[in-house]
Amino acid sequence: MRHVWIIGAGGLLGSALRRALTTTGNRVFVPARPLPWSNEQSLLVQLEVAVLAFAGAVGPGDTWELYWAAGIGTFTSTAEDMQRETMALEAFLRLLEAQPVLCSVPGSIGFASSAGAIYAGATSAVITEDSAVAPTTAYAHAKLAQEALVRAFTERQRGVRVLVGRISTLYGVGQATQKNQGLLTHIARSIIRNRPIQIYVPFDTIRDYINATDAAVRLVMILRQDTGYPPFQMRLIASEVPTTIAEIIGVFKRVSRHTPRVVTSVSRSTALYTRRVQFRSLVPAGAYPFPSTSLIVGVGQLMQAERFYFAQPARL
Repeated sequence: MRHVWIIGAGGLLGSALRRALTTTGNRVFVPARPLPWSNEQSLLVQLEVAVLAFAGAVGPGDTWELYWAAGIGTFTSTAEDMQRETMALEAFLRLLEAQPVLCSVPGSIGFASSAGAIYAGATSAVITEDSAVAPTTAYAHAKLAQEALVRAFTERQRGVRVLVGRISTLYGVGQATQKNQGLLTHIARSIIRNRPIQIYVPFDTIRDYINATDAAVRLVMILRQDTGYPPFQMRLIASEVPTTIAEIIGVFKRVSRHTPRVVTSVSRSTALYTRRVQFRSLVPAGAYPFPSTSLIVGVGQLMQAERFYFAQPARL
């Protein structure tokens, strides 16, 4: 039996991972109590309780997978905010190491990182796994520190495989309202509510947008590939389709049959990110092709979901 635990299962990527992993052959672990990310002391206590429960469910002959898709940080988070998030990950990894059963059976960890943040200051025309990192924010520096933690964990626990997935700009159904992120969700909600759309970057800004469901499935597929890859690997997870903000607005216009009202301005973070970002993984997809949702289909799904949520304000 494969035991699966998604840390951050309520978020955009985490919920997509939950959908992808709720299949035959996986036993998805859900902690008895939600993890209180806003309270550091309580979080550490609940992490310990949850790790004990997860380890108690894993028996001889089983395997386990953990997916870290958690955190409260955003591109505008302070170093102090991100330090708390990094400390939580470090404590979590130490708790795993303290469980003999998890060290005695095959295990894997999929860690979701942020390509957009880590390469924010890059000047290369195309970014690959071989490109030098170029962090410009506390959020990006923290993500690199967290990647180093899981790499060190792999070196200490030779029986555990770790995949760091540096994911491009995520979008999809279920973006949190309390986080200041998610351009496509912001556009969809603004159109449905007939509000102006605030855009803080030039219209020719290029980004790589990947549907959260596609990203989740790819993370799982890559982690489970057994083709001689080393215990630790880093992969870019992106649509590899560069798209301008102008093209995004055009897609929403086609889907909604409504001309969005756009207001452009500049924010403090505008200058922190390169104008043009294009990702391309150097590693072949393997025996099975990765899923790839077209932007127009993804935006259509997003608009449909946001119309549903708008009709039920209590859910927002």
